[in-house]
Amino acid sequence: MMATGAIRIGVSGWRYPPWRRGAFYPKKLPQWRELEYASRAVSSIEINGSFYSLQRPDNYAAWRDETPPGFVFSVKGGRYITHMLRLRHIDTALANFFASGVANLRDKLGPFLWQLPPTLKYDPALIEDFLARLPRDSHQATALAQRHDHKLKSRARIAFGPRRALRHALEVRHESFATASFIAMLRKHRVAFVVADTSGKWPEFDDVTANFIYIRLHGGEELYRSAYSDDALSRWAARIRRWSKGGEPRDARRMSSEPAGIAPARDVYCYFDNTDKVHAPANALSLVQKLGLAWPPA
Repeated sequence: MMATGAIRIGVSGWRYPPWRRGAFYPKKLPQWRELEYASRAVSSIEINGSFYSLQRPDNYAAWRDETPPGFVFSVKGGRYITHMLRLRHIDTALANFFASGVANLRDKLGPFLWQLPPTLKYDPALIEDFLARLPRDSHQATALAQRHDHKLKSRARIAFGPRRALRHALEVRHESFATASFIAMLRKHRVAFVVADTSGKWPEFDDVTANFIYIRLHGGEELYRSAYSDDALSRWAARIRRWSKGGEPRDARRMSSEPAGIAPARDVYCYFDNTDKVHAPANALSLVQKLGLAWPPA
């Protein structure tokens, strides 16, 4: 039997007013139970609050405790690093991010998502430097977190526990990244190229650059506006099956002519971030059904 990687379908964030008005959450569900509810519907969620500001260690610990065994979070890297500093002079900022409490997710810590701004052009030296700084395992993350500054002195959470690999994915939004050298660089550092469906606004390619696949579905027809049709979800289900078995979709669009390395299987993370979040949960649950995934656990 052909091996299949773990497939996780989820949403980006979980605190949205439309979901409280019938789009997802049951009426009268207390807000403090929203993550508990969402994590029983999908097997993974992107934490995007970490993009806007450093979260607190007790927040990460609470999120870990509110979710069932086997659940996984992906964590979005801070915009201070990617959008404000624009990947320059980031030593302290990167240390602060990893010391902010993300270690409290423990075994529920999944990939880190790094989203670059649309105005950041491909600078090979800059991107190489950034990728080289990312910790590849929990011991490297602990060592990096130890270099935090005084701002986190009273609330740093440094220890990431026993050694295990950490995963990173990079989402780019400037057309200058559409080059084979960029793909080669990601493969060198084992960082996943984010497969992003953006209605053609930003680069849309399917190059495989790591031992896992990271997908963000922002709306295929209109960015952040359009829901996914049944046919579109069927297409994504077929593509995800191919990736999870170590292959590539027949309709894959690549920057590089160099094939991805052979893999018996690849894990796949797919997150819906469309229609101003309104249809994201329903689209995610439809895709889960099409893939025949079993969630939540008993």
